[in-house]
Amino acid sequence: VAKDLALQLAALRDRGARILDRGRTQYFALHANSGHLVTAERLDREQLCRVMERCVLHCEVIVEGEM
Repeated sequence: VAKDLALQLAALRDRGARILDRGRTQYFALHANSGHLVTAERLDREQLCRVMERCVLHCEVIVEGEM
């Protein structure tokens, strides 16, 4: 995420970057030391999507301040 936004890790932290998932479960996290988007827990496709052929999880990266 840091690389994609062309921000240094300190700037990413200073701008309060965070991940916003739709729904109650937080599936993704922003790794503070690397700026990488990581899974927050083990993902079980059968439990998440059941009979759907295409399984998609949406999340948003929120960064405060102007880009």
